[in-house]
Amino acid sequence: MTIEPDNQTINTLSAEAQDDLLSRGFNRRDLGRIAAVFGTGAAMVAVSGTPAWASGGVPDPAPVAKTRIGANECWTGPLMPGQLAAHAMVSQSNRYAPHDERGDFIKAVMQVEGVPYDHVAPWPGSSDPLCRSVVTYCSPTKGLVTANPTFELAGRTAAWLGAPVKEVPLLPDMRHDVKGMLAANPNAGLYYICTPNNPTGTITPIEDIVWLLENKPAGSMVLVDEAYTHFAGVPVASKLVTKYKDLIVMRTFSKIFGMAGMRMGYIMTNPDNIMKMMRYDGGMQSGALPLPSLVCATASLTDHAGIAKRKAEMEAARAYALDALKRKGIKTMPTMANMFMVEWGNKTAKDMQARFLTQSVAIGRSWPIWPNVSRITVGSMEDMKNFVLALDKVWTA
Repeated sequence: MTIEPDNQTINTLSAEAQDDLLSRGFNRRDLGRIAAVFGTGAAMVAVSGTPAWASGGVPDPAPVAKTRIGANECWTGPLMPGQLAAHAMVSQSNRYAPHDERGDFIKAVMQVEGVPYDHVAPWPGSSDPLCRSVVTYCSPTKGLVTANPTFELAGRTAAWLGAPVKEVPLLPDMRHDVKGMLAANPNAGLYYICTPNNPTGTITPIEDIVWLLENKPAGSMVLVDEAYTHFAGVPVASKLVTKYKDLIVMRTFSKIFGMAGMRMGYIMTNPDNIMKMMRYDGGMQSGALPLPSLVCATASLTDHAGIAKRKAEMEAARAYALDALKRKGIKTMPTMANMFMVEWGNKTAKDMQARFLTQSVAIGRSWPIWPNVSRITVGSMEDMKNFVLALDKVWTA
């Protein structure tokens, strides 16, 4: 049953936000649905179906499994400087802001990324700003262009909004086809690029992103999701945000920083874009972050040695698993992140996932475009040894 939103719910959106949404082709029911997600009316209003952002992807299929390598989580917890900072902050959490924790976080981002203070906004994870980007820049007449396969949350959100969605296959080398994306919708509201891409772990070069920024229609936005960039160690798009006002770069602490359960992320973009994205809740989500999570993220950002150590651990564990698959003649796709795609031949990914679960190993899922290919998260070396032992038991050529 659909419950029509009332004026009280709609009015949790600012007048500016309401005027903007209506001017872009949304109706009042759309405003109510958006208010129910981003405004203070979220607890009061039921909407038809589950909002796209209620799930940031398919959860780990077997939380009770001994080895959990299916959800692209880090194999261990936060970096030690972050843990110590979070522990110290707990005793001060009686105050909303004992010091300037939010400002200190932004300054750490400035130090690491070389971007101005007003170009940074923290968020509770990256799913929220990803969805906000779609709401802010897409509409019934301004669609979303995304890759196939890639992280689906942007596409789900656009579909939920009623915005047109175009999916463009990756190129043979697994880069985003930026020219194909522009051709698919030359007047889109938002072009979404995930690099390293989830699920393939492959890189779209900065040169390709610049090409899209230089050739896209005026007024449209490019969103670059760099959730896995610390695993890849490649040039990053944050260096472009001061030059290109139509660029949003998104990061999360859920991956190499081991903070998936602490919900921290941030965006880097022109301050006008930050204000547009904040207006749905008056900046509440960005301004009222849990202090232990915030200081953990701040301390972790500058732990360059810890980040490098984790990257090296991941690369060793990934190489161990890929070598084992190669010895069995099982094909994999090239990757530069903490995941890899395994081609099972005539066996379905769903069947292989079930087989691995019999050995208490929870591997990842497949994407519709590749039903016989599984995404495997790179865990610890012990995790990958368990994966190889399970492979020996479940694989028959």
